[in-house]
Amino acid sequence: MVRTARGRFGIEARRRAVQAGLRPMKAIILRAALPMTLAVALASCSAPSSPTLPGIADAMQPYIASGDSAGFVTVVADRDGLRHVQSQGLADIAGARPMTADTLFWIASMTKPVTGVAVMMMVDEGRLALADPVAKYIPEFAALRTPSGAPANLTLEQLLNHTSGLADLPRGDAASARTLADLIPLYLALPMNFEPGAKWQYCQSSINTAARVVEIVSGERFDVFLEKRLFQPLGMKDTTFYPDEAQRARLATSYRKDPASGGLVVAEARFDLSTRERPPLANGGLYSTPRDYAQFARMLLRRGELDGRRYLSEAAVAALVTDRTREIPAGFVPGSAWGVATILVREPQGVTAGLSAGSFGHGGAWGTQAWVDPVRGVAHLLFYQRADIGNGDGSPMRGAFHDAVARALGD
Repeated sequence: MVRTARGRFGIEARRRAVQAGLRPMKAIILRAALPMTLAVALASCSAPSSPTLPGIADAMQPYIASGDSAGFVTVVADRDGLRHVQSQGLADIAGARPMTADTLFWIASMTKPVTGVAVMMMVDEGRLALADPVAKYIPEFAALRTPSGAPANLTLEQLLNHTSGLADLPRGDAASARTLADLIPLYLALPMNFEPGAKWQYCQSSINTAARVVEIVSGERFDVFLEKRLFQPLGMKDTTFYPDEAQRARLATSYRKDPASGGLVVAEARFDLSTRERPPLANGGLYSTPRDYAQFARMLLRRGELDGRRYLSEAAVAALVTDRTREIPAGFVPGSAWGVATILVREPQGVTAGLSAGSFGHGGAWGTQAWVDPVRGVAHLLFYQRADIGNGDGSPMRGAFHDAVARALGD
């Protein structure tokens, strides 16, 4: 009987290794760690003290079984704390390392709302206004011309709602940049894409430019500013542009689908994490954990305050989530609008049907999502790492998660 069980497990290990796109040696490693692997991959892994809501893990499990993701961490928070924290599947297939609420993720464009909050902190302090011309802080912008040859006269608001018309650098063209200041001349050397305010076009350079303005008015590097003003006081100890060695050991491996086998294979890393010789990219450079980012989401859900400390005025939070694209079509899924570096759900539909009108948040390039629903008084956070999901905001995994949360809460 023992021999038969081992035989079944050996076959299962080889099958899973093929699905995961692992080499034969890795299949041997996986087989050796198989009891742990199966227990983790096929069941939720929440700590005994973590609260859970019914049905959420069940909604996500089919995507692990189908090989669409190695694993997930799901969090639902309200104004008073965490309603649900659940981990399932693996953070790393080859090492059979389970997902946990303290697994580190590249959160990519979920950095943008953090940048928006940093800008609104400066607005609260009277150091800048969203209507200010960018040239007030970066004089080189005064010479910028639109495609028609007119002065661009870009405002901070246009930078932050993606209507600036600035062009983005081809990947690799900023390899020599070490600071946000290094990026500005590279952006200004590119021809603009369109007249400012004429349309919406997702723009990485505009968000980094806004962060450079924060550096100028605050007198601090952007990463230092965020650490002092947000991360440290919020208890976000694992949120950083520069993960240290211990944090990197908890980093979720990112996967992509192998076209030949249909299995998951390791994806190319976006940044060289062994060095700090790179800018603190406000458009998408942050790493964080589900527990950490839940603190940030709860602060916004509580309209700028958490645990007795105020980070933003209620007026600043309202400005952050005011529709600033209005009649201009915006976003990656229907019914979207844009605030200050933050996506708004104007009309819930499709993948956003489980959210209320007026919800806000952002997704990341490798699948992470965080959305605050002020009507229902909850925040939805979904963490996984897939490099080739295309439109992550429109992925079925996101829709399944929002719908499961809505069902669990009885909405």
